[in-house]
Amino acid sequence: MRLGKSSLRDIAKIEPDSVKRRRISSYDTTGGNHDWFDIKSGEKVIIGDVKGAGCITHIWCTILCKKRYYLRNIIIRMYWDDENDYNPSVEAPIGDFFGLGHAKRRNFVSVPLQMSPQKGRAFNCWWPMPFSKGFKITVENDNAKEMRVFYYIDYEIYDNGFDNDQDYGRFHTLWHRENPTIPKKRYDDTGKKITRFNPAKFNYKGVNIKDPMTQNYKILEAKGKGHFVGCHLDIDNITFFPWFINWPGEGDDMIYIDDDIEKQLPTLRGTGTEDYVNQSWGPRQKYHAPYHGTIMPGGINWWGKISYYRYHIEDPIYFNKRIVVTIEHGHDNHRRDDWSSTAYWYQREPHDPTLFPRLFDKKGRKPRIHIGHMVRKSLCIVLIVLLLTLWFWSIFT
Repeated sequence: MRLGKSSLRDIAKIEPDSVKRRRISSYDTTGGNHDWFDIKSGEKVIIGDVKGAGCITHIWCTILCKKRYYLRNIIIRMYWDDENDYNPSVEAPIGDFFGLGHAKRRNFVSVPLQMSPQKGRAFNCWWPMPFSKGFKITVENDNAKEMRVFYYIDYEIYDNGFDNDQDYGRFHTLWHRENPTIPKKRYDDTGKKITRFNPAKFNYKGVNIKDPMTQNYKILEAKGKGHFVGCHLDIDNITFFPWFINWPGEGDDMIYIDDDIEKQLPTLRGTGTEDYVNQSWGPRQKYHAPYHGTIMPGGINWWGKISYYRYHIEDPIYFNKRIVVTIEHGHDNHRRDDWSSTAYWYQREPHDPTLFPRLFDKKGRKPRIHIGHMVRKSLCIVLIVLLLTLWFWSIFT
């Protein structure tokens, strides 16, 4: 089998007899309707283990767990071609893997990842995942309660292998978090102390010239030959500016490739967070396009939880030796917010496991709780009750 394109344009192509469609699922082997697996707290199970050559083409799952942050406390790992258990190519909280952070569920549509009704509880992944010797997928339940999972893993098997194996990288996923990001204390150009009491300067002044590669938020660092195919950015805006624009973006994306890493010169440089995700002017609207969008736009004045995605499917970013993908957290790295991201890329194996940040424990993965939001919601409820009371009083008296 020669592995190649897969799109609507190629759907009429008849494949050779050696190409076979296969599926692993949680169906009830007795013929009943018990179509799920229960995974106990602290248990890690293998949900897929296949030998041979082929390609995963689709993964679907839905999960029932009575813990608030269960999507951050279920870890999915994937291994290609006999990788050992200590060096997975994919390691991420399962909600983040399927395209949205903050342990949240929302209906959204992109080409590679989707969360579907009911209320974003059906997770879909269409990233192609080739393998030449086999694959293994595990799920670990790090919740304090049992979880229930229903799933499909759809894949192709190539009985004759595929003759262009060297042309295809293996799929990788990396989850990262900085909670919070470390803001600059002084302006690089003037040396003056940065203060949040003048947000106009805080948001727009200053130049990032001294050490942007290490001061920026790091989305991905990888060694080898491959291509970066995108990420989603999940920002929890914890900076409080009730008296000025509290937009947590304006951070330029800076991507360093191969020899430019040693020079500390960005190979690709952008113009702002909203520009990197192909939007503009501090977006406040939900928007879902095939390759970019805003799943969660944040609350009043961009306060609270935000989620953007940008997938480089038509414009993958190639690297021959190494890549470092970064973005400023606010203009000139002035902001102190909670950032997390999930990066996706393909590369030839072996990957360098030392560049995978150690996965945080349950406490380190836990989303923030905003007392301010709770107070605001409570005040809104009180106001609504008061208005309804006055309305009823005016009618019946």
